[in-house]
Amino acid sequence: MGKIKVASVWCEGCSGCHMSFLDMDERLVELINKGLEINATPITDLKIPDEGTDIGIIEGAVATDHHEEEVKMMRERCKIIVALGDCAVFGGIPTMRNYIPREELLERGYITTESTVDGKIPTSPEIGKHLPKTKAVNEVIKVDLYVPGCPPSADAIYYVLKEVLEGRIPKLEGELLKYE
Repeated sequence: MGKIKVASVWCEGCSGCHMSFLDMDERLVELINKGLEINATPITDLKIPDEGTDIGIIEGAVATDHHEEEVKMMRERCKIIVALGDCAVFGGIPTMRNYIPREELLERGYITTESTVDGKIPTSPEIGKHLPKTKAVNEVIKVDLYVPGCPPSADAIYYVLKEVLEGRIPKLEGELLKYE
């Protein structure tokens, strides 16, 4: 079996899904020994997946123009896209901001908070601009596999990666869909 390249991105969320990924502990080494190759993730601080990456894992909701560009690049470069965690699958907690007009949200966050003095809404092009609405990943690109949970368990992530490594389509059910 050849190498199976995996890349991941972290959009709007808490990074709990990547923490669960790391919670696979020694099973991550087992997957690497079976052919898993991690080529671009927040864990490696490499942000651009190779062309032809086999599995693209997306954590978090799509909240900014930068997130939108990242998930579209993942779709272009990855054969299988996995939406990891409730924020990626459903939009999750970040979609709560959809009930507040964007300008009001930015003003509250950067100007009128009680601890802010001479606040200013940042305008650097290095910072992503909020989209009018925060979205689940499948509202932006086609998603092939969904791994819900907040965060999904390390067992669920391990199962999905192992199944794909062995050429099967994972079917999450039972205990793998339980999380705290």
